[in-house]
Amino acid sequence: MDIIQQVDRWARVAPQAVAHVSGQRQLTYGELRERSDALAAHLAQRLKNDFSPIAVLGHREPEMLIAFLGVVKSGRPYLPLDPLLPRRRLHRILNTARVQLVLTPAETAAFSGSRAELPLKALRNDDPFYILFTSGSTGEPKGVIITAGCLHHFLTWMLMEQQFIESGEIFLNQAPFSFDLSVMDLYCSLATGGTLFSIGRDLVANPKQLYLALSNSGLTTWVSTPSFAQLCLAERKFGQDMLPRLRRFLFCGETLARETAERLRQRFPTAQIWNTYGPTEATVACTSVQITDAILENYSALPVGRPMPGTAIFVTGEGDHARPVPLGTPGEIIIAGPNVSPGYLARPDLTARAFSEDNGQRAYCTGDRGRFSDGLLFFEGRMDHQIKFNGYRIELGDIEGNLRAISGIHDAIVLPVTKQGRTTSLAAFVVSDNGAECESASKRVDDLRQALGERLPAYMIPRRFIFLEAFPMTPNGKADRSRLTALL
Repeated sequence: MDIIQQVDRWARVAPQAVAHVSGQRQLTYGELRERSDALAAHLAQRLKNDFSPIAVLGHREPEMLIAFLGVVKSGRPYLPLDPLLPRRRLHRILNTARVQLVLTPAETAAFSGSRAELPLKALRNDDPFYILFTSGSTGEPKGVIITAGCLHHFLTWMLMEQQFIESGEIFLNQAPFSFDLSVMDLYCSLATGGTLFSIGRDLVANPKQLYLALSNSGLTTWVSTPSFAQLCLAERKFGQDMLPRLRRFLFCGETLARETAERLRQRFPTAQIWNTYGPTEATVACTSVQITDAILENYSALPVGRPMPGTAIFVTGEGDHARPVPLGTPGEIIIAGPNVSPGYLARPDLTARAFSEDNGQRAYCTGDRGRFSDGLLFFEGRMDHQIKFNGYRIELGDIEGNLRAISGIHDAIVLPVTKQGRTTSLAAFVVSDNGAECESASKRVDDLRQALGERLPAYMIPRRFIFLEAFPMTPNGKADRSRLTALL
C-alpha cells in the first residue's frame, strides 16, 4: 500500500480525524481526500499531457497538504517552495524545473472546492513523488528527485522502527515543507492517521506564544533540528510537565550535541531520544540510534546510528570511492540503496559526478565525512569544511566536536577568519550553560583553551571565542553559518 492509499484509507475509516493543525485552522482526513481529489481532477484537465513538476508556494497552510497530495494524484511531482526565498533564487529554481504552474494556498483552495472522484492508481516505484532544491557548492540550487519507491522505503523503515500508535500520534512540524526533514513528520503522521501540528515563523519569533502553543498541542512525537530543541531548552519550563504525552524526539539535519541530549534526558525522563542522519539525496534519513544512558556514557561525540534495512553505508578514502577505509578511519560517507535519489533534475552533469551504482543499487557520494566504530556511524562534518591553515589541514568539525565534548558547552561552531582569501586565524562561536553571560569572559576563554589544549594541537585552538545565547537559524532550522561569518 503506497502513501496515497494509506491516507485515503484513513479518510474512509476516520473522516473526521484531524490530519493537520496550523494556528487556528484544522484539516480533517475526509477534507484532505476530497479536496486533493478535486485538485487532481482540475490539474489533469488543465494540464493534459504535461507532466512537468508543479511548484507549491506556501508556509504552513493546510492547503499545502492538499496541494502535495493533489499534485501526486494527478501523476506529477510537487516542488515545495518557501515564500521567503529571494525572488532571484525562486526564478532560478522555477526555470531549472521548467515549472508550468505555481500553486499558492489561495489557488489551491479555489481549485479544490468542487467534488471530484478519481480512479485510484497505485504509484510505480520509479515515479517522481517530490523534488526538493538544495544549495549547490557553485551557488546554483540543485533539484533532488525523490521517487515513490524512495519514500516508500524510508516510511517502511520508520514505521517499523518507531512503532507509532495508529490514530494516536501528534507530530511536531517545525521544519518548513521545503526542507526534507518535514517529510519525516508529514508522511509518518499521514501514514498512521496521526495529526501534524505545525508551528509557524510567527510562533518561533514569539517565545511566550510558542511555549503556550506547545503546552496545548498534546505532542507525542517531536521532529526537529537539534538547534530548535536547544532554543526551547532555554525556557526552564520546557520539560515533561509542558509536554506530558511526549514519547520520543526524532532529530535530523544537524549534529546532535551531547549536552543537548543530556539535558533532554533530564527534562523528559520518559521520552526516547533518537539521532538520525541522511542527506536529501537519500530521502531524509538512513541511519538511526536511540540515545540511551549507555550511549551517553560511552561516547563523547554522539553516533548517528546504524544503517536502515536494505541500505548499505560505507566509508571510503578521499578521491577513490572504490576503496573502503579500515574501521575507525575517517573518510567520505557513501550511501547505496532504494532510498537513494535517481539524481538531480535537468542536471546530468551533476548527477554523473555524485551518483553511481553499487551492487545493482543506486549509490550517492555524500561529501560528508564520517567513520564507523562499534558498528555505529559517526558523522564528522562536511568534507568541504576542511581548511588549510599555517600549512596544516584542519577539519572544522573536529574542533567543534571537541568543544561540544567539554562540560558546560551546549554547542559550538568554528569558522575561519580570512583576509585577502587567506585564513589568518580561527574563531569559535559557543553556546554555554550561561548563554552569553559569564562570570568572567576572559576566565571562561582561558578554561576553554586549556580544555581544548588537552584534546587538540595548538594550531587547532581558536584565537577568538564568542559567546552567544543561541545561534541564529536559517528558515530550515539549521544554524546560520553565513550570519555568524558576518559577525566576524
